[in-house]
Amino acid sequence: MKTVLDEILVDSAAELSSARALRPPAEIRRILADARPVIPMDAALEAPFGLIAEIKERSPSVGPMRRENVDRCLSAYESSPVVRAISVLTNATHFGMSIERLASARLTSAKPLLRKDFITDEYQVREARAFGADAILLMASVLDAARLSGFFDLARELGMQALFEVHDDSEIASLPADSKLVGINSRKFKSTEGFVGKKGSSNKDFSLDFSAFELAEQLPEGCIKVAESGLSPDSVTRVRETFDAALVGTSLLRDPRGVEVCLEEFETALS
Repeated sequence: MKTVLDEILVDSAAELSSARALRPPAEIRRILADARPVIPMDAALEAPFGLIAEIKERSPSVGPMRRENVDRCLSAYESSPVVRAISVLTNATHFGMSIERLASARLTSAKPLLRKDFITDEYQVREARAFGADAILLMASVLDAARLSGFFDLARELGMQALFEVHDDSEIASLPADSKLVGINSRKFKSTEGFVGKKGSSNKDFSLDFSAFELAEQLPEGCIKVAESGLSPDSVTRVRETFDAALVGTSLLRDPRGVEVCLEEFETALS
């Protein structure tokens, strides 16, 4: 039986094919020549503990975000003292986003931008830089050790950094020795349960396994540690002792009181 990750990767491959047809590699290289200078993400995530705040329209774990929160989130993130960097989903089929949304954020944001997607090809690495990314997400659940290292080298060649994402100790073992940014994701993508898919909706997220955060001590020595997925103002204090930052999206973008109110609660919790 296919896992949620298997389904996402099939759809992501189709999106990659469409992107190549729309903008061939030669066009991406032309755009790269005019790319804005990179804003170092590692420097932004140095102490004190802060957030990488996310922009997305929906997710396969809970469904749609609140429209008004998505519309206002970039402005709220820019003004928040605890938001150190911004994660922009660029996957269309499962997250309702695009690479153009990354470019749009780059026009107004002064903070480092992470391209968060299911990167499986060098084209996507170059595309990320061309459209304004300062860092890319590289998933150890998707890439073997050779491709993790190869894409990392290409990202650095282009001036970007990489946030490596892991879920278990075997994935940690596959990371390059000089990994600087490493996130542990509590979301169980290699599962057939706990997700609403492309069109569903849920008030609760059943795709999480917070025990993954216990792997923090196994991450490469000296790296910046990021806790990913499922964190709220109430729970973020539980990871700040072992992590340097948290990647937060759904709690901000689904809060019925507004993204600004939720951000204020994060600020209070982290003060």
